[in-house]
Amino acid sequence: MPETARETMEYDVVIVGAGPAGLSAAIRLKQLDANLEVVVLEKGSEVGAHILSGAVLDPVGLNRLIPDWKAKGAPVTVPVTDDKFYLLGEGGQVRIPNFPMPKLMSNHGNYIVSMGNVCRWMAEQAEELGVEVFPGMACSELVFADDGSIKGVVAGEFGRNPDGTEGPNYEPGMELHGKYVFLGEGVRGSLAKEVMQKFDLSAGHEPQKFGLGMKEIWEIDPDKHKPGSVTHTMGWPLGKNAGGGSFIYHLDNNQVYVGFVVHLNYKNPYLYPYMEFQRFKHHPMVAELLKGGKRVAYGARAISEGGYQSMPKMVAPGVALLGCSVGMVNVPRIKGNHNAMLSGMAAAEAAHAAISAGRSGDELPDYEDAVRSGDIGKDLKKVRNVKPLWSKYGLTASLALGGMDMWTNSFGFSLLGTLKHGKTDAEATELAKDHKKLEYPKPDGKLSFDRLTNVSFSMTNHEENQPAHLKLKDASIPVDVNLPKYAGPSARYCPAGVYEFIEEDGKAPRFQINFQNCVHCKTCDIKDPSQNINWTTPQGGDGPNYPNM
Repeated sequence: MPETARETMEYDVVIVGAGPAGLSAAIRLKQLDANLEVVVLEKGSEVGAHILSGAVLDPVGLNRLIPDWKAKGAPVTVPVTDDKFYLLGEGGQVRIPNFPMPKLMSNHGNYIVSMGNVCRWMAEQAEELGVEVFPGMACSELVFADDGSIKGVVAGEFGRNPDGTEGPNYEPGMELHGKYVFLGEGVRGSLAKEVMQKFDLSAGHEPQKFGLGMKEIWEIDPDKHKPGSVTHTMGWPLGKNAGGGSFIYHLDNNQVYVGFVVHLNYKNPYLYPYMEFQRFKHHPMVAELLKGGKRVAYGARAISEGGYQSMPKMVAPGVALLGCSVGMVNVPRIKGNHNAMLSGMAAAEAAHAAISAGRSGDELPDYEDAVRSGDIGKDLKKVRNVKPLWSKYGLTASLALGGMDMWTNSFGFSLLGTLKHGKTDAEATELAKDHKKLEYPKPDGKLSFDRLTNVSFSMTNHEENQPAHLKLKDASIPVDVNLPKYAGPSARYCPAGVYEFIEEDGKAPRFQINFQNCVHCKTCDIKDPSQNINWTTPQGGDGPNYPNM
């Protein structure tokens, strides 16, 4: 088959992903040298369309990148005023006092934000500096130089038929070449995954661990609204079935972010993360807050949770991985946006120095050194044992041991050293025969909702006449392996109802992929016990269109 002929465009740096990491890199590059040619490629229909985060923002990265962000009108206007932690039981709650917690857990000086809106604003700042920002441009392939280094990406391919052949309106896309390519795709990015496999970047590091974060925006009774209020919970309804917890953040305009995170290393394949989230909202404390309000948006996203010991090598010839492509979330703080921004800046500074020295297409070791030995590494190293302690000993024991370890790490040492994670989240899934089926109450349509109804509030859309972007390595495995051994967990772990096992007229079950529902959370790529699902990019502009997330 002849190679597709494509136009090419040349840049100094090509950046994939208009998230906080990619946009910070772009802005910093132009701050360092206004003559650098920098492009940012975003698969969402607009910048921010695919951004979903809590989010309480630590402004350390923004302060460093754009010190006068307040004067420039950044949408960072709701400071945290109240910070509470609760341990939930089914009918009540116990507040965990703030005073025993390490200082790093305090949200004083942080802001409740929509990271989608922050990224929209950052894109404006980048464009004012001369960065080219192209939304609706999914990057579907890496472009390799003759020496095996990465020299660019293919972006903007449209018009393939469902069977993969070129349709009548086929557009081959363009090759965008750079002296360096930055991948800031977020968690489990498809190109970053390919780079890590090709260059074996995870060798010598612990496997990455993940959580599934689900989030709704609610408009609530103004009398109950407390701008700046931050609440985190642990415990019910997950109990011993899984690790995780919730967040409730009061932003402006009588809106509240209600979020729920389930750690994806759960063992019981009958666990239904989405329904755990819906059940959570019926807790008396939460139900009272939401009573009389309305849900106005929904979305879901995987979260990297492995931390310090799970960060792979971040550079290979011609390419650097940024932010959540590496995994820079501080799990107990539930924060990663500040580190994503810092990583983008560090990569920009390393690339600028290399380009100034006449280099291109090689590795950027100065970037990796800056991450591991600088503020990001220090932030993550202090909390490196919280996640493995939680996974090994459960919630109660990990609260005490993790708290103690964070305290000692504040003084530069740990009695525990650096604990390992062990299994991947896919490997953690156990056989259905060893677990009991879990029953969930039916959504009431007021506080809790079925998946497909909620997905409609993510404004998700995919052109149906294209190849499914969710690829099965072996089409027989869902029915022949995952259904009998694991009770078909994809029908439950997906928070958008993409996967179904359909039985008709006594026939053998049939596996169906409703890719049009996909909110790009990447959970299937992570949790599938057979590692049979490969998430790839659909056509540019497709997917969720998150407002104010």
